[in-house]
Formats: sequence, structure tokens, C-alpha cells
Amino acid sequence: MVDVFAVADIIIKHIKAHYPQDVAIVGYYGSYLQGRATERSDLDFFFIPATDRGMQVGCPFIIDGISFDFWPISWDRAKGMSLSEEWNTTIIADCELLYVRSGDDLARFMALRETISGMGSEARTPDMISKAEAALKDSLMTIAKMRLAESSKELSYCRIQAKEIAVNIFKSLGYLNQTYYKRMWGHYREQVRTLPIKPDRLDQHLDTIMFSTRPDEIMSACDRLIADTISLISERQNSLEEIRSFKARMTGYYEEEKGMLNKLLTACEKGHYETAFFVAIGVQDFLAWLLYGAEKGRWPSAVDLGEHREVYERYGYPDLIALLDPTDFEPLRLAVLQLMEKLEAHLRAEDINLNQFSSVDEFELFYRGKV
Repeated sequence: MVDVFAVADIIIKHIKAHYPQDVAIVGYYGSYLQGRATERSDLDFFFIPATDRGMQVGCPFIIDGISFDFWPISWDRAKGMSLSEEWNTTIIADCELLYVRSGDDLARFMALRETISGMGSEARTPDMISKAEAALKDSLMTIAKMRLAESSKELSYCRIQAKEIAVNIFKSLGYLNQTYYKRMWGHYREQVRTLPIKPDRLDQHLDTIMFSTRPDEIMSACDRLIADTISLISERQNSLEEIRSFKARMTGYYEEEKGMLNKLLTACEKGHYETAFFVAIGVQDFLAWLLYGAEKGRWPSAVDLGEHREVYERYGYPDLIALLDPTDFEPLRLAVLQLMEKLEAHLRAEDINLNQFSSVDEFELFYRGKV
């Protein structure tokens, strides 16, 4: 069995002799630190270069059949890991340091660990939910590829995509629980089981993904796992404090959107269905999105499945989209006029000033008063 620490010692001595000002930190993590090393285990170690020259100490190599990769992590990347911008936070949080250039380097490194210790704080919750959403968006893209690809009926292709979905689900759940995993390949499930926020049928779906030989069953399990995780993210978002912010989010909106509303009225009057189709849907959905943000104090989830429409509907705004009809534009035209009237009244009720003028002279008087 290779003495991996003797290997590390060779590297540290070389750094001290030839690169004493070029390498800030050397550390190791993984199986040897956790007491799980086997005869085939390598030493998971890394360094933080202090100069460009320090990059030269990096080296992948093999000794007696055991692979090693002494790899660099920049300070910026280490900071990203501490902020959960990368998925290997454990490298910074749980490593053992083998070499430190100076007290300042040690203080800088320990500050990163302090950042990690605050991962579960209430202040970090919105950011961690956003990261959970981003990970889940990758799963949505993958499931779409599975459905579109001709090879989706092939077991190997299906398993490749399902594995990617499972990994991103694990990531999403880690972020949602505001924690990180200390072990990766083949050890996600045992860590997820201890998390308070997870899909009820997680193990059932993962068993299907891992053991089924039927692509349709695997795809269905992926569907359910994604849907269940979306529900958890939505619940977590809805648990956040709501801070109404109409002025901050709606000021200036109507003045800009009036042009699209006028375009929609013209399309109705001229019977131009294609314009009416795209503009009506865009106007209604964007307004629904803004109203949600104004009411909740946050924008809709990145994996929102239409929940943001609830605020639009609650305020009683007309459903322009349902009124799209290439044979009769009048109901849509009347609904647009109703929306404009209702929206102006709504914004004024929220104490939002509208920059509307009846003449150029009136605008000139207003604009000159801005100085």
C-alpha cells in the first residue's frame, strides 16, 4: 500500500525549498481524512497558489497503480466554494492543512470556513433557495432532452440522463436544506436521508432510476422526482416573509408597457392575429410576474410552474390570453381597455405617480421641473 503521506511530504519539502512565497495553502480531504481509505485510495489534496509561478507545483501522477492529482484552487475559487457557488464546499470546510505560508494566509482561509458556518443562517435562505432552483433547472433541461431524443428508448442513454437528473436533485436538496455533502459518488442517499426537507418518495424513485431496465419507468421516476422537488422549493419560498414593494417594482412599468398595450389595441382593430397572440400573452404574463414580485417582495421562482399568475387573478385583471380568437377581436379589445383602466387605478391606489400628460406643453412644464 502506497504511503500517501510520504508522497505529500515530498511535495511539501519541495515547496518549502523552491516555492516558499508562491504557495499559500496545501490541504487534503476525502477518504484518508474521514478514515475510509482502502488500498486503492489516493490522497485527495490541493493547493492555493499565491503567485502564477506557484501553479507550477501542480501535478497529476500515478505511483504503484494509485492515481494522485495535486491540483490548484485559486483564492477566488475557494471563496466560491465557501459561498456554495460550487458543489464541493467540503474541500474548504473539512480539509486538514498540510502547509501554510503565513499567518495572513491562515486567517484568510479560516475566514472562508467562517462563511461556510453561516450557510444555515436565515440571511442566506433566499440565496440558497435560488441555488436550489438553478440546480433543478438543469434537471428540467435534461428531462426535456430525454423526451426529445430518438435514443431515449435506449437503456444506456436513459440511464446517463437519469444519473444527471439524480445528481442535480441531490444538489438542489442540499441547497434547500442549507447544507453541503461531505461525501460524493455513491454516498448521496445516506446523507439525504438525514435532511429534513426531501421528497417523501425519494428512495422509491431513486431505486427505479438505478435498478429498472425499462426506459419508460426510469423517465417516469425522473418526472416525479423533479415534480416533488419543485413542490418543496415552492413551499420553502412561500415560507419566506412577504414584503410588499409596489413602488420599487412597479414605478415606470405602465409608462413603458403602454406602447405594447397600444400595439395590442391596434392589432385588434386591424384583425392582425399573430401580433395579438404574441403581444397579449407577453403583456399578461409580464404583468402577472411583476404583480407577484410587488406583492411578495421577491420574483417568482426560477422553476415556477405558473404560480405567479395567482396574484394577477386575485386582483381581477382580465384574462387576455383566453380571449384570443382570430374570428372575433372585439372581446379582447374591450378587455385591453378594461386592463388599462384597472391598472391605472391600481397603481394610483398604491401611491405610484404616472407620468401621463395630455399635451407637449404639459410634459415640458413637468420635465423642466426635474432640475
